[in-house]
Amino acid sequence: MGWITSVIVVALAAVAVAVVVIYNRLVTLKNRCDNAWAQIDVQLRRRYDLIPNLVATVKGYAAHERETLERVVAARDAAMSAKGTEGRSAAENALTGTLKTLFAVAEAYPDLKANASFLDLQAQLTDTEGKIAYARQFFNDSVMSLNMAIQQFPANMLAPVFGFRERVYFEIEAVAKEPVSVAL
Repeated sequence: MGWITSVIVVALAAVAVAVVVIYNRLVTLKNRCDNAWAQIDVQLRRRYDLIPNLVATVKGYAAHERETLERVVAARDAAMSAKGTEGRSAAENALTGTLKTLFAVAEAYPDLKANASFLDLQAQLTDTEGKIAYARQFFNDSVMSLNMAIQQFPANMLAPVFGFRERVYFEIEAVAKEPVSVAL
């Protein structure tokens, strides 16, 4: 075997190793995104489980706020059935807005604000919202890492061949970021 053949074999081996390394890195980043999305899903399910109890508690004190309570329930149902990152983002933003309205309504009912069950549910929901925010951040960081890897050379040439696609960030609308204004 001549030295030219040896050089070609070594070059092909180096290319094969590079392809394997790039593929494995993309798989790792994809799986990290999937795991991060699963963590968001866990926290959102907890949120969905808390909302009916919160609505039932508020309903006992603020029965004439039926429209607000119905909007919260409808937004929860829409969020639970939403598909894909973009659909979930939009549905979660709507749910966050209705929850803010619900808490604004609760401000007008001193007995409700003093109810231990309501305060416990509110604290649990606040804790869950913090966990959702952290999970969103972790997911978006994972998406950024995957998207950057897919966009960089030479992975940008191999990613489409292996079926890797860029992911969409789980974003919060500007309206959902604003504080609730309560006018009593």
